[in-house]
Amino acid sequence: MGGKHMQIGEVAARTELSLRTIRHYEETGLVIPSARSQGGFRLYTESDVQRLMVIRRMKPLGFTLEQMRDLLDATDRLDSGDTVDVREHEALLERVRTYQHAAAEQVEKLRVQLTRAEDFAATLATRLEQSGPAARM
Repeated sequence: MGGKHMQIGEVAARTELSLRTIRHYEETGLVIPSARSQGGFRLYTESDVQRLMVIRRMKPLGFTLEQMRDLLDATDRLDSGDTVDVREHEALLERVRTYQHAAAEQVEKLRVQLTRAEDFAATLATRLEQSGPAARM
């Protein structure tokens, strides 16, 4: 996990998460700063930023903190380089597949919602155009 260390403000800017949100994810154990400065400031690496981006992408799809933790645990174990037997490796991959399928289902639901919202907005715009110039004010 080497590399450049960043303070929480830079991480917040890069991830578009608030300082409060990043601290909340730290308190819940989803992300742990890789280091602390001599002054006690949280220091993060690129790996920590990538972890926060996974969390940020899961949140709007309705995943719970526990589900986020479970997925991150599975990917951490797959990425650790530790030797795991074939059965455990397949079980970890299956956990990741489960989240991939759930994410794909949520994306499809969001597409339907977006289409409906766009149709509604277009209906309102048409209604205003048909009502003449006074309705647009």
